[in-house]
Amino acid sequence: MTRIVTVGAAQLGPIARTESRAGVVNRLLALLHQAKSNGCDLVVFPELALTTFFPRWYFEDQADIDAWFEPRMPGPETEPLFDAARRLGIGFYLGYAELAEEEGRTRHFNTSILVDKAGVIVGKYRKVHLPGHAEHEPWRRFQHLEKRYFETGNLGFPVTRAFGGIFGMCICNDRRWPETYRVMGLQGVEMVLLGYNTPVHNPPAPEHDALGNFHNSLVMQSGAYQNGTWVVGVAKAGCEEGVDQIGNTIIVAPSGEIVAACSTLGDELALARCDLDLTRSFKTTVFDFAKHREPQHYGLIVARKGAIPPP
Repeated sequence: MTRIVTVGAAQLGPIARTESRAGVVNRLLALLHQAKSNGCDLVVFPELALTTFFPRWYFEDQADIDAWFEPRMPGPETEPLFDAARRLGIGFYLGYAELAEEEGRTRHFNTSILVDKAGVIVGKYRKVHLPGHAEHEPWRRFQHLEKRYFETGNLGFPVTRAFGGIFGMCICNDRRWPETYRVMGLQGVEMVLLGYNTPVHNPPAPEHDALGNFHNSLVMQSGAYQNGTWVVGVAKAGCEEGVDQIGNTIIVAPSGEIVAACSTLGDELALARCDLDLTRSFKTTVFDFAKHREPQHYGLIVARKGAIPPP
């Protein structure tokens, strides 16, 4: 018996700095309804899907920073999304800025959640690989202050049993690091959900600008193949507040092949019927970790090559 999960990769176009949460949620609801009419079980929205990408601005007043964060989920403005999920019987992944009260203090995370068809949060992830910088760099045309506004995620890379399979999450820059996929792969992940906001221009390395879509696809396709998992990567795209962002929303099979993609830089839905059982062909053959992976020898190999001194 196959385990089919029909996925809608719900790319968003630009969100203006002045656009209200309610206005954005209405856009999400439109995509959720479109996905339901196409038989989807699960919709994947981008990173920081409720607001413009606020780390591109430098704020000094903490109140100005906290205004971009959600103190609870769901909250008054996001509850309609959960209500619709329950009513329609469809799940979703949502990226947002999380304000959390933990360890006796207020904490800030770049977070994603997985919501099931009953409208219940069944998984949470907090972004680990924060890109950018922590201090104002006025030489940049726009800032990328994730290291200033967010703490490093403290939940690791957990997996969740949902939708009849094993699901994991990551966010944006996490997708560039092989450890992200491998930690989830070692837990048997069958589908990785990730959202991103990626500018076309990279101020510290403008020579990379023309390679944005290539690198975006490369890391998701390799992560999928090397861990025998589906990967759903969803962009916030287009020219947002004067900053061009890549689109290139894709759904990648465990073979590493792209099976669905968005073709615009606006609000758009890419659809794929994803058979979770396709992961077995890779997890039980070329990437059978128990049979072929040799982590006990990795340090020895590096030492023999002289990269580190032998013990």
